[in-house]
Amino acid sequence: MSESFDITDVDHLTAGAIGEPGKRVFYLQAASAGQVVSLRLEKAQVAALATYLTAMLADLPPPADLPDDLDLIEPVVPEWVVGSLGVSYDETADRVVLVAEELVVEEDAAAAAASFRILATREQMAALSAHGAGLVAAGRPPCALCGQPLDPEGHVCVRLNGHRRQTS
Repeated sequence: MSESFDITDVDHLTAGAIGEPGKRVFYLQAASAGQVVSLRLEKAQVAALATYLTAMLADLPPPADLPDDLDLIEPVVPEWVVGSLGVSYDETADRVVLVAEELVVEEDAAAAAASFRILATREQMAALSAHGAGLVAAGRPPCALCGQPLDPEGHVCVRLNGHRRQTS
């Protein structure tokens, strides 16, 4: 059974990737009072989180100064893999609530999924959103025909029915 985390006073919040494009591993990381929690997630989850946060924050008062230190704190050791993400806004506390739940495979379905809950400022979430969008954009360029990522050597494009490699 994995450990759950509840961080109500975030000192550091970021998303990051380690590795070369096409082989990167993505992380969500929060720190508070010397405790650092890193979770592994998919690129699509980072993209969806960044998009959702951008839309949600557009409906709230604009954030002030955004944090600029968004590097991952080393060493990055993931506690578990994220299965789902949820975001809400606590108007009373003026904090954005981010909840991640652990991905549970069928064999472990009897075990309760761990959770990760943080409360962060609008500024921290706006910085996370912008940084996450930048991480996703820094990956492999998409194929102009099918939208799938292009490897340096190209890929077999489904729109070409697999008849030739698409390289640009």
